[in-house]
Amino acid sequence: MFSKLSRVSLARAVLFKDSPIYAQFYVTARCNLTCQQCNIIYANSDVRECGLDEVKRIADNFARMGVAIVLLTGGEPFVRHDLPEIIQAFESRGVHVRMQTNGLATEEQIHRAIEHGGKDISISLDSLRPDTQDHINGRFQRSWERAVQAMATFTRYLPRESSFASLGCVLQRDNLADVESVIRFGSAVGWFTSLVPIHTTVHARPRGFRTFDRELAFRPDEAPAVDAVIERVRAMRKAGFLLYDSDQYLDDIKRYVRGEETTWRSRHGGVCDSPNLYFALLPNGEFAPCCDHRLETSYPAYNADFPEVFRSRAFRAEARSVVAACEGCMYGSYPEMTISMRFFAATLDRVKLFLTAPPPKPWPVSFERMLAVAEGLRPAAPAPRRALPVVS
Repeated sequence: MFSKLSRVSLARAVLFKDSPIYAQFYVTARCNLTCQQCNIIYANSDVRECGLDEVKRIADNFARMGVAIVLLTGGEPFVRHDLPEIIQAFESRGVHVRMQTNGLATEEQIHRAIEHGGKDISISLDSLRPDTQDHINGRFQRSWERAVQAMATFTRYLPRESSFASLGCVLQRDNLADVESVIRFGSAVGWFTSLVPIHTTVHARPRGFRTFDRELAFRPDEAPAVDAVIERVRAMRKAGFLLYDSDQYLDDIKRYVRGEETTWRSRHGGVCDSPNLYFALLPNGEFAPCCDHRLETSYPAYNADFPEVFRSRAFRAEARSVVAACEGCMYGSYPEMTISMRFFAATLDRVKLFLTAPPPKPWPVSFERMLAVAEGLRPAAPAPRRALPVVS
């Protein structure tokens, strides 16, 4: 699944911890959903989108820098009609593309994306109960059904032996009782699941993947219930269910929910590995340390000198000053990338998963079959929870 460039870059990162192997490229701030846990349409709405020629120059620079993986996300990347060409720009240069979507793409869009080299997909799925998922997605009707339809379509077009598919599930008060069934469903149809605890912020500081609605966050008295779910899903992973998350990451979810300091940054002086292992690009192609922070200086990744600027002391010092002041996050990709590079057990797990012993996939799986599997695993609707005041 990975090119020679990606494999070499990943190996270098394991050894030296100073190779920018992973980039999140927010190719658009536009989205056709308004998910309650996401603010990206507000946080990145102040910048334009890169044109295709600029994307190609970014891909050239990524290849020079040894970037192994680029996540194409948004907003919703499939709202860009040139997404297949964006995928091809990176894949043709040896940079592995991962796509992140809400699942509303059409069959034609999915087919074209895969034809142009996209073999790695993540779809947001927070529940097997359609009404719950539709509510989380901003009260859009049939959004759950369309996401499952997209899953079935991907299993029809993706190659079984050289692809990866996962579900992104955000832990929040609305779906805590649904998490285990999502993992069981994904495992039954050959999809991994990755968990992310909900993040919150305030209106004065909008951030891409943090909600303004503090009611969605777990209360202190709910932490034991979160702990119990985390331990059950950990046991599920050990029993063979397709949960992607490492032990270190699962333990830090429990800490994060309690407001305690997480440990995934402990082997790097309490600071994340941006920009030495990963970073982000805004829709206009400018460098950002991550989805939460920006630099005061503009560093367009499509400029010919970006690889040299990226290695310069002045750039590194500016980026370091921002990330060193960050209180930390649990967004999934960033913590797990650090964990995979700095915690040996996790490194071995990732090598096994992607290179030596990836699990077989029961693909293709029809839409009707997915509906039947979901129906058999769907939990009963929980009792309505008491409304809480919003804390600003």
